Amino acid sequence: MSDRIPEADLHAYVDGQLPPERAAEVLRLLEQYPESAGQAAAYAAQREALRAGFAAIAAEPLPPRLNPQAMVAQRVAERRMRWRAAAAVVLAFLAGGAGGWVLHGRLAGPPSELTLLAEEAIANHVVYAADRRRPTELGAEQREDLARWVSNRLKHTVAPPDMGPTGFHYMGGRLAATPQGPAGLFMYQDEGGKRLSVFVLPMPGMASTAEHMVNVEGMDGCAWIDKGVGYTVVAPVSPAELHTLSERVRQQFDSQT
Repeated sequence: MSDRIPEADLHAYVDGQLPPERAAEVLRLLEQYPESAGQAAAYAAQREALRAGFAAIAAEPLPPRLNPQAMVAQRVAERRMRWRAAAAVVLAFLAGGAGGWVLHGRLAGPPSELTLLAEEAIANHVVYAADRRRPTELGAEQREDLARWVSNRLKHTVAPPDMGPTGFHYMGGRLAATPQGPAGLFMYQDEGGKRLSVFVLPMPGMASTAEHMVNVEGMDGCAWIDKGVGYTVVAPVSPAELHTLSERVRQQFDSQT
């Protein structure tokens, strides 16, 4: 049993099996007790590691060679396992590298803080945007609860941007784990079913940068660092549209600081 929350409730919360009222109550308790929150985050990371391990089976009967998302996910897992062989399974799954990934344009070349930010964002997008059953931890109706939880864990005020005028409507989000610490992930979807994610990762001490367009195995993104926080917008849209979406995200986050 956790110090404050029954073990069964922690597992049920991570698996999304609690009734809405109890889930909201557990969320409030997690904000009060960091040890319990860390335990819940570890359970969530273990769950996602298992999901990634069985991603190929879940994709059947479509052959992996015909499924771009499965190919990217497989390469991510393989490279991370090589880079984190001595680490725990969870850390191996959540490591920043990604096999076969090449960042084009100004991000090409040796790894940097910005390339690692982009890799983490796109890796999380690939995993969660492909999940048609449960892409988010907390839904749109729990927007304020999620904003408060993510802000507390990131030690930085964060609220999901309003993308409604662009045609992308807020679905929900989650607290993601990275080797650099917790990150916020907000998910959106348009009427055609395309999904957009906004990834927020504290990067203290890092210099601010301009927006950089990236293309990772056909997945477009736009990444930047501002006042020690890294942001990445990922979506299967044209570079011009992605730039417009990123500008809207950036303006809203600027107004939050």
